[in-house]
Amino acid sequence: MKPRLCTKSGCQQAAIATLTYAYADRAAVVGPLALRHEPGSYDLCEEHCAGLSTPRGWELIRLPLDASEPAPSHDDLLALADAVREVGLTWDDPARVDASPQPRVTRRRGHLGVVADLDAAADTLDR
Repeated sequence: MKPRLCTKSGCQQAAIATLTYAYADRAAVVGPLALRHEPGSYDLCEEHCAGLSTPRGWELIRLPLDASEPAPSHDDLLALADAVREVGLTWDDPARVDASPQPRVTRRRGHLGVVADLDAAADTLDR
């Protein structure tokens, strides 16, 4: 797996921290590298993380950085195993599967189709 790079223009160093802005609080938070890139966050290398400054009146909050890659915790692995086990132990009885009517295309125009509203048709028949 390719390491994530610093998001600063022209920087090709591996990212070690994630920067996030809290505009309402006028704060910038630098913390450990997030597990995945999120919109509105910036991955920074060691050099850009150390030289980071904020606009006047803003607070810079630095959280302790982990030197190692973020790894799944023991609890995460147990939760995943439990979810897989639960799905594997369930069985849907084919006789109990709801055989609801399928929608019907009433008209076509090019690649678009008009689908009949099954609930409205059922209400009309009930009257």
